Amino acid sequence: MKRFILSFFAFACLSATCNEGRKTISGDCLDQSKADPEMACIEVYEPVCGCDGKTYPNECYARRAGVTRWEKGPCEQE
Repeated sequence: MKRFILSFFAFACLSATCNEGRKTISGDCLDQSKADPEMACIEVYEPVCGCDGKTYPNECYARRAGVTRWEKGPCEQE
């Protein structure tokens, strides 16, 4: 029982605290049904950081890739 509890806390650390600062992709981050590689996007550089950890030139490019959430500004690390 003691090993089980220790294993549980070790797993919790690895999947939560130890990954702090890393972008994780949740199941609802990308929606391939909304991806449209033919979508026309304007060539204005207003970078956004997608929930997938990639920097896109602007919101349109993120939508075109099927990204569902993003923050303004480039991602810190790619």
